[in-house]
Amino acid sequence: MSARVLIQTADFDLSAEIDALRAQDLRVGAVCSFVGTVRDTRALTGQAQDEVQAMELEHYPGMTEKSIEAMIDEAHTRFDFYGARVVHRVGRLLPADQIVLVAVTSAHRGESFKACEFLMDYLKTQAPFWKKEQTPEGAHWVDARVSDDAALARWGIQATNA
Repeated sequence: MSARVLIQTADFDLSAEIDALRAQDLRVGAVCSFVGTVRDTRALTGQAQDEVQAMELEHYPGMTEKSIEAMIDEAHTRFDFYGARVVHRVGRLLPADQIVLVAVTSAHRGESFKACEFLMDYLKTQAPFWKKEQTPEGAHWVDARVSDDAALARWGIQATNA
């Protein structure tokens, strides 16, 4: 069985990760996945100063993996799924680079969708990553957003990041 959590600087191959998650598990009837990418917020706002030229992601090795493992364990208490895989990149990333993969297998799509969404909401607010964006205005650390806390709250978990 492959690791449930990988933190790495290298890019990941979505097909290979899903193949590894599904390997030899004939119970799997559904796979849900989410891939997050670095976006240039200028494309959303039209403002040159919002252009993300690069993003730097940092973490505490060991602590981050343990935290995400606990998130997967919590998801298992809430949803009926077989396997989960979280791959999160760290280091310097550029616009259009993949940042994160969350993939979940189950017998039916509903449980996979819910578990995948829960894990992403949890990752956005609770995983110990620090993100710095480089824009034409300079580098700045990115704060957690109230909307991310609200997404987690719908699962009955209160976060105080914003």
